[in-house]
Amino acid sequence: MDENISRDEQHARGRLQAMARDRRSSLAELSRLIGRNPAYLQQYVTRGSPRHLDEPDLRKIAEFLGISTRVIETRRFDDSRMNSRSQRRAAFDDDWVDIPRLPLDASAGPGAVGAQEISYDQFRFTRRWLREMGLEGADLSAIRVEGDSMEPLLRSGDEIFVDRNKRSGEGVFVVRIGDALHVKQVRASAAGTIALISANDAYAPLELPREDVEVIGRVVWKGGRL
Repeated sequence: MDENISRDEQHARGRLQAMARDRRSSLAELSRLIGRNPAYLQQYVTRGSPRHLDEPDLRKIAEFLGISTRVIETRRFDDSRMNSRSQRRAAFDDDWVDIPRLPLDASAGPGAVGAQEISYDQFRFTRRWLREMGLEGADLSAIRVEGDSMEPLLRSGDEIFVDRNKRSGEGVFVVRIGDALHVKQVRASAAGTIALISANDAYAPLELPREDVEVIGRVVWKGGRL
């Protein structure tokens, strides 16, 4: 890789590769998504060629992965392209983290069918706030709760942050069953099964084969109207 490429740029390339893997995609598939040859992003990640992705390509990849472009962009780390004003702006922006809002409902009820996971909006929080909340380094997405099965813990219309880096253990998780998303309490169960519990006693617990349930991530924060 070009010795002039900074460590931050290398890390941004590494994040692209890791997030593609986490979304069960490949660099070749993402290359085709942006109309490039299958080896394009592999060369970008491993050889630093091209030095930076074109802005339209960057946006399309970020939308597909459901993340902010800032997570994987490299241009802001290229000192040769930055004057003192842009450096100050980059330093300011680095104090903030954008959390994508996805057009999905996690059903606290019968089950919401997931739409395409492309961000349509974002929340912005300071790195200090995320650190204080114990969320520094989390892979966060925001989605909306629908239904009443998790009341009073979660109410219909609440926004929740889901950390995709946390997919094991007990707690409140977003899970996919078939094409439907649910938000449920996950508890230990018999070997090979998973127990999904509603906070609302009006809903009976579910116990399903483990292979029928895809754990998307742990719910780590909630917000909503009073």
